[in-house]
Order: sequence, then structure tokens, then C-alpha cells
Amino acid sequence: MKELVKHNILENMKSELNFQQMILLEKVINNNFQGLLIEKENVKVKTVEENNEELVHYFISSKKVEGCSEKSLKYYLATIESLLKKINKKIIDISTNDLRFYLSEYQAKNKSSQVTIDNIRRIFSSFFSWLEDEDYILKSPVRRINKIRTAKTVKETLSDEEIEILRDNCSSIRDLSIIELLYSTGIRVGELVKINREDINFNERSCIVTGKGNKEREVYFDARTKLHLIEYLKLRKDNNIALLVSLNKTYKRLSIAGIENIVRKLGEKCNIRKVHPHKFRRTLATVAIDKGMPIEQVQKLLGHVKIDTTMNYAQVQQTNVKISHRKYIS
Repeated sequence: MKELVKHNILENMKSELNFQQMILLEKVINNNFQGLLIEKENVKVKTVEENNEELVHYFISSKKVEGCSEKSLKYYLATIESLLKKINKKIIDISTNDLRFYLSEYQAKNKSSQVTIDNIRRIFSSFFSWLEDEDYILKSPVRRINKIRTAKTVKETLSDEEIEILRDNCSSIRDLSIIELLYSTGIRVGELVKINREDINFNERSCIVTGKGNKEREVYFDARTKLHLIEYLKLRKDNNIALLVSLNKTYKRLSIAGIENIVRKLGEKCNIRKVHPHKFRRTLATVAIDKGMPIEQVQKLLGHVKIDTTMNYAQVQQTNVKISHRKYIS
């Protein structure tokens, strides 16, 4: 019991003290514990009183309160339920090795990438850390599972020529407006489908979008996009408040799948590989940074919480690296 108390003290203080201070603290604890008898109180942890299903429900509810999207909540739930079904243990009994074996077996069976496995690890980490914080378990078993290293690949962006080809091959002013909005604002496809007519400010060439966690932010579009949007809205004969609707007489708000389908088919028509809404977002980030836009402003534009995420989106052109090398180093 002494060792458990000592371990908990050291764990709680390691983020506050440096290495030398930690050694000194351990010596002080050892000196003060000599001759002491420490007994565990007859207190049951909450996990004994709650079953796995209830604990998962409490966790998902907490994530919902934090503002997680329905899509994220479903992913959290499916991932955790899959773990508990496979291991078939009470949560309090799940060990680090249980999780390691599960991740290893999952990767082998599904031939999953390192990125996928690390995403699962992060969900487990969030879940068990929450259980620890809420005193359902003593210590998260994920603590000793390190972040899984993933190979970084240079993701493709759209070239200037490809953007022009896509523009020239749009079959309707609506589809052209979609391409222009995606390219000039860099918004997520989930943000695009939520835009209403009233959200557009043509005088300022700006728009209010609702991003992850229901956070609103202002994005901006260029003059070309403004002109195409005005033309598109003038041709509309419906009263739907949505900015983008179907071309048939139902005039329903376009869905995420609808936008993705329009963009994918346009890419296939133009013989441009892997054209999807997110590629426009990555292209905007790359172009912005490549032309000298401060990374903090790109972060704000894209609605990223962490600047590391913005850096992952943006790919600096290799030709500019070469020019900068000759300018500053050669």
C-alpha cells in the first residue's frame, strides 16, 4: 500500500517538478514512510457500482456536452463498444496489455494503417482518462501506450491549371459556385452545406459558417465567387433559405454526400485524379502559406484549434524551398 501511495504522489507531481526535484521528493517520502503502516480504506471505486454500458453512456454524454458532432460521437461509441465486446471484461479490470493486444490484433485483422490505429488509441486515451478523472478507475491503462508513429506523406493539392479546367467544365452556375466557394474560402464540406442565403455578406465578400463544435467563424471569398453566387441566386426560383439546393423542382438543401458526388463526377469528367471537397481546403492552405500569409492567420481562416493541424494541411511548394535556399543560404 505504501508503494501505491508513493507512486500516486510522484505521478501527480511529475509535471510540476524537474528530475532533481523528483529524486529529492522520493527521498523525503521514503524517510517519512519509515515505520508507518498504511491501510486501504474500505471504499469501493465507482466502477463496481456501474456496469460497462452505463459508463460508456456517461462518457458519450460528456463528449456531447463538450460540443462533439454526432458523427464523432458515433465513432467514439462504435470504437469503445468494439473494444469492450472483444475483451469481455469489466472496465476496471482492463489492463495495458489488453489494449496492446487488441490494437495489434485489430491492425492485423483489418490491415489498418498506423494512422487508423493511432486514432483508436487516442479514443481509448480520452475514454480511460475521463474514467480516471471521474474516479471510476484508479489509473488509465492507456498511459503507457505511446503515440503510434505514422509515416508522413505529401498529400496532393490542385494546381492552377486543374482549378481552371474544373471551372471550365462545370455544367451549371450552381456547380461553378460550389467550386469557387470551396477554393476561395477553404471551408469544410460540412460547413458549406449548412450555409443559408442570409449568411452571405456580398458587400464584405464574407460568410458566417458553423464549424466543429458548433463554433461560428467568418470566412471570405473573392470577387469571382461573388459574381457567380449573385448570378446563381438570381436564377433560383425557390424560397428555400439554403444557399445550395438541388437542381430538380424539389429544391432540397444539398447534403454532404451530394456535394462530394458533384465534385467527384466533375473530377472524373476532367480526368483529374482524386477530386474531393477537402482537396480544395488543403490547396487553399498551401497557396496561402506559399504566398506569405502568416500561419496564424491561415489557422484562423481554416478554423483550426491547434496550429499543428494547419501545418499538416499546408504543403510548401518545392520550387519555393529551392528559391529560398538560394536566397538565404547559398
